[in-house]
Amino acid sequence: MRRALLVVAKQPTAGRVKTRLCPPLDGRTAAALYSAFLGDVLDVMRQVSGVQRTIAYLPEDADGYFAALAPDMAHEPQIGADLGERLDHLLTSALHTGARQAVVMSSDCPTLPAAFVAEAFTRLDGPVDVVLGPSDDGGYYLIGLKQPQPRLLREVRMSTAAVLSDTLALADAIGLRVALLPPWYDVDTVEDLERLRAELAQNPLATAPRTRALLMEHY
Repeated sequence: MRRALLVVAKQPTAGRVKTRLCPPLDGRTAAALYSAFLGDVLDVMRQVSGVQRTIAYLPEDADGYFAALAPDMAHEPQIGADLGERLDHLLTSALHTGARQAVVMSSDCPTLPAAFVAEAFTRLDGPVDVVLGPSDDGGYYLIGLKQPQPRLLREVRMSTAAVLSDTLALADAIGLRVALLPPWYDVDTVEDLERLRAELAQNPLATAPRTRALLMEHY
């Protein structure tokens, strides 16, 4: 496969995932919710054809968990002191080991349309250097490259409301051509969770079934 699709994920452990949803959720329920997110996101990845699928995980000893969760996918630990370093390592490693396009996506978007992810690869077939999926919180839910761009990831301060705008400004300064996908949203806050519930109420039952079932039971 010359297209690499990666997702950044954490082992669902109470007190270590989705902490901004506590309260109203308790730690165990938040971990169960993230587990549901992850299962639904992996199904989104499976709907994208012609790609090598990889879970990039934390913590570093979680390989057994993810190997059992998704035996049909590759697994590798995230490497780096912060998110920017980890994303750069993942994308650069994929591009240096045979992929001509590499896309890494969030695991916090259980209802993300698979068509958006597929579109990222299509856009990289053209003259663009970078593809970004804007997130409503000011970041991005996806980034794709066809050549390593360490500055774009290591010189932008992550986890702020200016990640997308800072990334676009740096890309422009470097002279990179950028394509933007349709916007979507990560589920990080209680407000995001309410938005997710409202979206699922309007969508077919096949949309994010694990997340839907978890919310019906616990929230």
